[in-house]
Amino acid sequence: MTAAPSSSPSESAPPPVVRRADVLISGGGPAGATAAAHLAAAGLDVVVLEKTAHPREKVCGDGLTPQAVRELQLLGVPHRGEPGDDGGWQVIRGLRLRAGERSVDVPWPETRSWPDYALTRTRRDFDALLADLARERGAEVRERHAVTSVVRDDAGRVCGLDAELIAPNGRKTGETARFEAPVVLSCDGVSARAAVSAGIHRREDRPMGVAVRAYYTAGPAADGAVPAPPGDRGEWMESWLRLPDAQGRPLPGYGWLFPLADGTVNVGLGILDTSPQFGKLDYRGLLKSWSGALTPDWGISEQTRVSKILGAALPMAFNRTPQHVPGMLLVGDAAGMVSPFNGEGIGFAMEAARIAADLAVQAHAAGSDAAADAVLSRYPVITQHLWGRHFALGARFARLIGDPRVMRASLGAGMAVPPLLRAVVKVMGNTVDPERGDAVDRAVRVLEAITPALTTADSAPLGRLAR
Repeated sequence: MTAAPSSSPSESAPPPVVRRADVLISGGGPAGATAAAHLAAAGLDVVVLEKTAHPREKVCGDGLTPQAVRELQLLGVPHRGEPGDDGGWQVIRGLRLRAGERSVDVPWPETRSWPDYALTRTRRDFDALLADLARERGAEVRERHAVTSVVRDDAGRVCGLDAELIAPNGRKTGETARFEAPVVLSCDGVSARAAVSAGIHRREDRPMGVAVRAYYTAGPAADGAVPAPPGDRGEWMESWLRLPDAQGRPLPGYGWLFPLADGTVNVGLGILDTSPQFGKLDYRGLLKSWSGALTPDWGISEQTRVSKILGAALPMAFNRTPQHVPGMLLVGDAAGMVSPFNGEGIGFAMEAARIAADLAVQAHAAGSDAAADAVLSRYPVITQHLWGRHFALGARFARLIGDPRVMRASLGAGMAVPPLLRAVVKVMGNTVDPERGDAVDRAVRVLEAITPALTTADSAPLGRLAR
């Protein structure tokens, strides 16, 4: 089949085809770069189109859960004193949960499936490291190429991408280019340009969140002492579960402090759209106010902030479907692969990218477009099997804690019973052992087994979950 312009016949002629590849990837973040690294290692010709240039800022907590760490291990990225470790990683033992005056430390569980530690690293460094890894393995990463639309062949199958070229100053150059491949991966984050241009839009029946964050250095504590850099505190991701609004009422979200290897701290907060106050809050003002509560034991305040406060949306619980259309798969944030439990998406994005890359390799060897799509169609089945029930439980959790009364009761019960919190952390962190494990793992597997999975198709079995 010949490629057909995605624009209408009355519009200008399509841009020239400048490159043909085995696989095209829209987006060079963790999903796109991970997929590219796996594909290049398998010997495929892969091109990544990234609208910005590395290194660049991304709004994120900079935390890599054990799920993400496992993907780093599978990629062969040195990070824990291994040969080649550049020292930019901070090893995290577990979560330190805070609610008012109460604090409970919950180490990452030991399982057969997951590492028993997490990591932190700024997305500025992390994304550039993964992009460099993809290049080293043979992938072509074209920066400052902003994808505008998919290209379809005469049969309507996605077979390429159109892109605008961006100047180093961030402005459009007016130049466009077309890239073609029999397999396209939409890994372009919450904007999901490739997916949207293909007519795949966000689902309103799945939860959404918003997060804001900034970087801080430790300053003098309330008693005048200077808090020690990382040390014990640097070994924990700290989560504040009681995040008050202006009237002191708990919000359906949480605050975080994620220490980094250079001694700075990523401080942020996330809010779910199940709150009636969603969209009405001054999130940046809330972060500024909350940072003042961190002065006594962290020495953090507005005076120690060293970056702008930036915000971004969190697309959750498979909120863009279908994940497969002929010729294309949706991966990571583009498919809404963010957990409603904790707003974490990097681990899901990297694991999904590995799965998509493996299927793309098989599709490449299939011999025809129809056979390739028969292979690619397995992707949403696999992701639903892996995370459909986890996301379904998370979506219900998001709806429940939208009620302040439920939030207060949950915090009161949970903080008083540390073993319960350890079970909750296993669920929220997606570190339940899928095969063996302890009594908690077995209980969660039973709970998930009786929970209808969130589908990756276009139906919505749980009904309207968002406000």
